[in-house]
This record gives sequence, C-alpha cells and structure tokens, in this order.
Amino acid sequence: MKKKLLISLFVVLITWIAVELPVQAERVCKVTDPTGTPLNVRDRPNGNVINALKNGREVDIIETAHDEQNRVWVRVASYYEGKYIIWGWVIREFISCYDG
Repeated sequence: MKKKLLISLFVVLITWIAVELPVQAERVCKVTDPTGTPLNVRDRPNGNVINALKNGREVDIIETAHDEQNRVWVRVASYYEGKYIIWGWVIREFISCYDG
C-alpha cells in the first residue's frame, strides 16, 4: 500500500512540475551600454557601485524593480569561471534581450 501511495505522489509531483514549468524559448540578454564603458553594477537600485560588467557579457535577469524616479532596474547574474554569480543591479535600458 505504501508503495502505491509513493508512486501516486510521485506521478502527481511530476504532473505538477510539467504544468507549472512550460517550455520556453531561451532568452539571451547582454550588456549593451552605449557609452562603451563597463556598466556599473550596484548593491540595490540606484545604490552603491559594487562591480562593473563589460559590453557583450551575457546575463540572466533574475529580478526587476523601480527606483524613486520610476526607472527600471534589473538584478543580473551569469556564469563566471564556472560559478553562477549574482552580480547585482543595473539600469534595464543597458541590457538587451532577444529569443535565442
């Protein structure tokens, strides 16, 4: 009886995952700062500069927020030297995305 219950729970879990996680086209985003200088990365929207990313670096947008001036900021992450790094916050207009 326990085995049947576990199998049923497993099937329900797999079905839930399949329904909740639809297949999407891969979205590619890159740093595209028109000034040609590295893009400042901040600890929060409009916060302190903690890093900089060069144009062309592929990033994932993992969160979106607005500052007091209603500018859109995104929290970005990417792989660097084999590790997934959450870099911080950048102005959204300097990240270009397209379906890959």
